[in-house]
Amino acid sequence: MSRTPVLVTGSAGFIGFHVARRLLEQGRKVIGIDNLNQFYDEGLKEARLQLLKAQPGFEFVKMDIADLNAMEALFGKYELETIIHLAAQAGVRYSLENPHLYVQSNVVGFVNLLEAAYKRKAQHFVFASSSSVYGSNKKIPFSETDNVDHPVSLYAATKKSDELIAHVYAHLYGLPVTGLRFFTVYGPWGRPDMAMFKFCKSILEETPIEVYNHGKMLRDFTYVDDVVEGVIRTADSPPKIQPGATNEGSSSQYKIYNIGNNQPVELTRLIEVLEQKIGKKALIKWLPMQPGDVPTTYADIDALSEATGYRPHTPIELGVSRFVDWYLEHYHVAKTARSVQAQR
Repeated sequence: MSRTPVLVTGSAGFIGFHVARRLLEQGRKVIGIDNLNQFYDEGLKEARLQLLKAQPGFEFVKMDIADLNAMEALFGKYELETIIHLAAQAGVRYSLENPHLYVQSNVVGFVNLLEAAYKRKAQHFVFASSSSVYGSNKKIPFSETDNVDHPVSLYAATKKSDELIAHVYAHLYGLPVTGLRFFTVYGPWGRPDMAMFKFCKSILEETPIEVYNHGKMLRDFTYVDDVVEGVIRTADSPPKIQPGATNEGSSSQYKIYNIGNNQPVELTRLIEVLEQKIGKKALIKWLPMQPGDVPTTYADIDALSEATGYRPHTPIELGVSRFVDWYLEHYHVAKTARSVQAQR
């Protein structure tokens, strides 16, 4: 990765914050951008941002990636050779309610970034895709060579669109591009709309947890520190041109990788681990499958491991323990809620 500033989009978001912080800890300069939207608790984004601003080498620009003029001005001001694009409108279910917002952020904003990156001759463009592109794929574990032409949510469709558009820029303009299909990332500073956060909050407050598909769900929960390691290893390793080789049918400087834990966990097991850590039993409301949701996610990570040495090492018990500790401290929950069974 170049020693010029690294652009991290979505730097006040969950994964973006952790990636930016790790880069700063490594002594690299980071330009962070975020529009600080109110999809979830705005205070959480502000708190993450304040931690980043306290570190030397970080500069923040508040902007929307869908604003073409702002994007052109940004790339005109800074020399940006490495782009780690993590900004997006997230959430599978919300995409069914507000489709235009997803198209603006995840497609229009994505093209704005690609245009700026290739015109300024960026050395590597890394972007966040999603495990949701696999839809209701029955073959497990999910492999990058699987067909992903049948998304079951608009969010997934925008992410698949990003992968296709990115390939065009790699093919036509020689822009080195890598897409990462994230699998259920969790950990401290996580999003309030995700299961880990919602379940923890409900158990502590003794309110019912809504568990879909009557608990018959498997998720490849991936601890955020492992994800950050994979993102930075990837950013440091731009794809090479390999004539005749194929990655989703491409011989351009273009790669798609899964980035997961490779160990799916049943939702009921997740709840058990949270109960043990918190020291309270969950109240559960069993519900049917929700539109746009899928029963299983399970990542084949061999390709990323071979290319970068990535290998996750955080078991769900340790990851949950760290998340709950953060939650109790950040939200000032009484320490008596801690369980003696907690693993550190």
